[in-house]
Amino acid sequence: MMDWTDRHDRYFLRLITRHARLYTEMLTTGAVIHGDRARLLGLSSEEHPVALQLGGAEPDAMARAAAIGQSWGYDEININCGCPSDRVQAGRFGACLMAEPDLVAACVRAMRREVDVPVTVKCRIGIDDDAGDERLRRFVGTVAEAGVGVFAIHARKAWLKGLSPKQNREVPPLDYAMVRRLKADRPELTIVLNGGIETLDQAGDFLADLDGVMLGRAAYQTPYVLAEADRRFFDPAAPVPTRREIVERLIGYIDRETGIGVPLAAITRHILGLFAGVPGARAWRRHLSENAHCPGADASVVRAALARAEASAAAVARAA
Repeated sequence: MMDWTDRHDRYFLRLITRHARLYTEMLTTGAVIHGDRARLLGLSSEEHPVALQLGGAEPDAMARAAAIGQSWGYDEININCGCPSDRVQAGRFGACLMAEPDLVAACVRAMRREVDVPVTVKCRIGIDDDAGDERLRRFVGTVAEAGVGVFAIHARKAWLKGLSPKQNREVPPLDYAMVRRLKADRPELTIVLNGGIETLDQAGDFLADLDGVMLGRAAYQTPYVLAEADRRFFDPAAPVPTRREIVERLIGYIDRETGIGVPLAAITRHILGLFAGVPGARAWRRHLSENAHCPGADASVVRAALARAEASAAAVARAA
């Protein structure tokens, strides 16, 4: 979710679900250690629980970056062993690390010496020509011995050559059964399923025999899918916010952020899908897309977009 789940997106998602764990975009150890930490690591108190996802393969650097992440208040440090992009591979991290479980284990041990928060791993079920469950079991077993108890597993292999990152999210077939077999073999581990899950009904089915479900692009492109997550999976008495309530709660954040110079479009680019699949979606997206980039744009643009979306929805209802 590089360039997607920044702090503005996470604040917005937290208005929809109070309990689902949020993850940052993947940040490299170099960026965390040497970059603009306020911009990269800054988070609002409302975002918790939130995990910092790191990309790297050098134990000392991973340990240092993890310690920095903990000092900024993150609840978990997650090692990305699933990204297949050429740029990530060039840095010897991401999915290619599945071929080096001993190195990942060394990173884990170094990180755990520096932080008290959990160190977790996100990976694929395999890479390239892997056949069967052997690579996944060996990788998970080695890394678990180093102290990782939580694995978020994208149920597709990653092809390190020949497929783009987009194709790697779509072309390799999903193999949910392999993830279920891993859980059956290692019941003491927390196994979270990722890949191809678009609805809470699907999530509920998987939670019958797995420990968690991760939504990535579905949560970004159709964020309101998370609106009932708290009630269904965490607290039967939890309220389900309406889209209007979410927008109204976001207004204060927009006022605060634009007041310190954050461009409105940096926030609104994350909320374009709020009305996806319901009447008014086009009016909402169009008004935000055409006006959020204008000089001096502020929360009034979002209020106007909401009014247009609701008027469009009302017109559809009258016509029906």
